[in-house]
Amino acid sequence: MSSLPNTEIILQILLSVGIIVIAAKFLGTQVKKIGFPVVAGQIVAGLLLRFLPFFQNFGGGETSVIYREANQFITYMSEIGVILIMYSAGLGTNLKSLIKSGFKATLIACCGVFVPLFMGAVMALCFWGFVGFGTAKFYQAMFIGTILTATSVSISVATLKELGKIKTDVGQAIVSAAIIDDVIGIVVLTVVLGVSTGSGGYTSVILKTILFFICAIVFGYIIFRVFRWYDTKHPHSRRIPIYGLGIAFIYAFAAEKFFGIADITGAYIAGVVFCSLTDAPYMEQKIDINSYMIFSPIFFACIGLKTDLSGMDMSLLWFALAFVIVGCISKIIGCSGISRLLGFDWKDSYRIGLGMMVRGEVALIVAQKGLSVGMVDSKYFAPVILLIIVSSMVVPVLLGKAFKD
Repeated sequence: MSSLPNTEIILQILLSVGIIVIAAKFLGTQVKKIGFPVVAGQIVAGLLLRFLPFFQNFGGGETSVIYREANQFITYMSEIGVILIMYSAGLGTNLKSLIKSGFKATLIACCGVFVPLFMGAVMALCFWGFVGFGTAKFYQAMFIGTILTATSVSISVATLKELGKIKTDVGQAIVSAAIIDDVIGIVVLTVVLGVSTGSGGYTSVILKTILFFICAIVFGYIIFRVFRWYDTKHPHSRRIPIYGLGIAFIYAFAAEKFFGIADITGAYIAGVVFCSLTDAPYMEQKIDINSYMIFSPIFFACIGLKTDLSGMDMSLLWFALAFVIVGCISKIIGCSGISRLLGFDWKDSYRIGLGMMVRGEVALIVAQKGLSVGMVDSKYFAPVILLIIVSSMVVPVLLGKAFKD
């Protein structure tokens, strides 16, 4: 009898995963026929699936142990999905172009952080009333701006790969800037939370970030040499993609566990380590099969599944609309403006701004961190979800049109 609940949970997982994969693929295919990116359809699939009983209040709130455990498993699969997407993006990176765009990407990332931080804080103060520096409301407004600093590169990467633009200078600038953007955003989050709570600690985070990249480069060079030797002994072997995937998961784990860096950053860096191998395209192809078949559809559908706007009233709705507008415009202003000054033409600058506009899992992590320490009321989580949904659906469409012009 004790094994019955586990059996029921497994059956629920099988049913849920089957429904998600079919719905995400079907809607992704349908929207592609009318000129929309596949990922937009997959997000819509997640939104529609919330009407099914066992997907309501996805990720928590169910009274049934079976539903709760099944949905938790799906959440884990979506996390693996985004790691695979980022690892594949790293494998497809042109390292020479990445190094070439390193300085420009850093400046783009800096403007992509501080312009949304400033505009978001001012927007929040317009709703709450302007207060003096150092007050609780001031730090809460700063935290609202901090949420807007995050960039979800995974959706932009998926769209760029679909458009065949991931290896262009614009594509590499977006990916590189987004990775640096998240690192800077984590530091900003630590500073805001540290100062507001009086706990400090931001110096250690900066040191951990620097240490992470030092370790990633040192160990990455050693791993690259070993894999290059192994690649000459066993060219085009299926063992190479398997070993590489294992390294990617370890990098993702180490980044989050030991350095406080987002796991997706670790996965991307692991891909960059292998991108110069002769068999890098072969490795990318094998990873894309797993991602395309199951993990990627689940990840994008989960964005829709996690959205619950039932508790939104009119005052919060106006705040949410302003939050979304400022969140989108601030990235375009900051990233496109500096891109134009760095030598990109207006079209490419606009494309970079669009690529940096999307928000996703990192914004959720930032919001949850602030909520856990009482920085803002839980009702302000709804505007974050709305921004994620709007930007996740709008950016792929606008990017597709921008590259066709």
